[in-house]
Amino acid sequence: MTQNQNRRMDERDDMDERVIDIARVAKVVKGGRRFAFRVTVVVGDNRGKVGMGIGKARGVPDAIRKASEQARKDMRPVSLAGDTIPHEMLAKHSGAKVMLKPASPGTGVIAGGPVRAVLEAAGVHDILTKSLGSNNVLNVATATLKGLRGLTALEVEAAQRGKMVTEIKPFWEREKDG
Repeated sequence: MTQNQNRRMDERDDMDERVIDIARVAKVVKGGRRFAFRVTVVVGDNRGKVGMGIGKARGVPDAIRKASEQARKDMRPVSLAGDTIPHEMLAKHSGAKVMLKPASPGTGVIAGGPVRAVLEAAGVHDILTKSLGSNNVLNVATATLKGLRGLTALEVEAAQRGKMVTEIKPFWEREKDG
């Protein structure tokens, strides 16, 4: 193995890869139905980069490989505030809506199914979520990804408001009034 191949293998080991959906799909042809598998994979580095890929093939292993390759190409950074997200977000894709809410340290990932897979792959450790509308796995995962990519960093938000980053405190650090 060359040095470049070794480096690629090391990068692959660092990634958190999760198969979140395997669906059997059919194509109707003259002689009947041709079955294939559609696989959805989420890949993240657990440090703020995440991507999702969909692969279709006649066999499951080939579909997983295709989805994994596409997910790696799709990886993009998301804004995080420590172990949580900087602000609330409601994201929608098709009929699926996902609400993402920052949580205080120690809360954990309060999410189910595809939302949990996407958030854990991205490296979020404390968050509250609620899936609203459709429960289609593919649409819920895509909505979650859209929500994460729509987050703005604390530094950017502070600059837009004309404040210092230290002035924008998370809700659990604010003092309670009366």
